Amino acid sequence: VQLQASGGGLVEPGGSLRLSCAVSGRIVGIRARGWYRQTPGKERELVADMSAGGSINYRDSVKGRFTISRDIAKNTLYLQMNSLEPEDTAVYYCNVRGILTNYWGQGTQVTVSS
Repeated sequence: VQLQASGGGLVEPGGSLRLSCAVSGRIVGIRARGWYRQTPGKERELVADMSAGGSINYRDSVKGRFTISRDIAKNTLYLQMNSLEPEDTAVYYCNVRGILTNYWGQGTQVTVSS
């Protein structure tokens, strides 16, 4: 199983980015798919996730600005990020939580700065 994240970069405040996470391989018993982020010296934090049943959860600071979605045919998870703020600067990781194992992508850097 591999999770390949892409789409990060440098953007000015107020700008937008779309992160993608292509999932290859078969994962049994998926419980949720999501995006996390981490800054130096801090713990990794949940940004948004989507349960197997379709329930979506966002951290408060990104509500109304970020949208998580999934393309079933492409087996790809997305995170559309609008109205980006400097506080959104972090390494973003995609995650698939299986019944036994947690799978992580390699991380993609998002920097919001003027």
